Amino acid sequence: MKVIILAGGLGTRLGEYTELIPKPMVKVGGKPLIWHIMETYAHFDHKDFYVALGYKSEIIKEYFLNYRVQNSDIMINLSSGKIIPQKIDSVDWKVSLINTGEKTMTGGRVKRMKNFIGDETCMLTYGDGVADINIEALLEFHKSHGKMVTISAVHPAARFGEIKVSDNKVTSFKEKPQLLDGWINGGYFVIEPAFFDLIDSDSTLLEQEPLEKVAGMGELMSYCHEGFWQCVDTKRDLELLETLWTTGAPWRN
Repeated sequence: MKVIILAGGLGTRLGEYTELIPKPMVKVGGKPLIWHIMETYAHFDHKDFYVALGYKSEIIKEYFLNYRVQNSDIMINLSSGKIIPQKIDSVDWKVSLINTGEKTMTGGRVKRMKNFIGDETCMLTYGDGVADINIEALLEFHKSHGKMVTISAVHPAARFGEIKVSDNKVTSFKEKPQLLDGWINGGYFVIEPAFFDLIDSDSTLLEQEPLEKVAGMGELMSYCHEGFWQCVDTKRDLELLETLWTTGAPWRN
């Protein structure tokens, strides 16, 4: 199944990184965020990616154009110019890199992908959130209800440290844990082709009119993911993922 990844935003809250590169190219464990997201889908054998580009699109294009060189050991004969791969870290993904405009909003980027997806069910996610989500279970859930859109609902991380108090005594302290109450949009959508027609223009935000319309029609379902999920909005989020990477990275398959 085709997978759309939104990778065109400015990522302003990660300014010290995204002044130079787009947010999906910020690295965790030496690999860009977008690679981690693709690996999740590829683990479930979904390897046909359509990346909606905008801000600094050339950097994402360059990464994938030079993927084999950047992810392999090579020997270069400087006298002949011959390049001999020594160890190739190859993947069998197909990656289509589509310019969707620097100022286009999230909904507009999705609409611009319509001609590439065709009349097919497809998947969609953001280029800055990783999760240990079971993609096959997500798809099975989508097929079971027959509605237009499935959104993955996730528990957000707390903005502040969480404490539990009994008789003025702190019985538990957790530094910014993942909350167990409440759900938010975690990306990892499954959408039917009719959804594209509910998006008006480049200025449309995916998270406003289109999804509000679908919800009002009774065509929006939520797949409740109880496991790990983390988006990268701040330097602290990035540092958290880097720390988790060194201790086992819960989103890795």
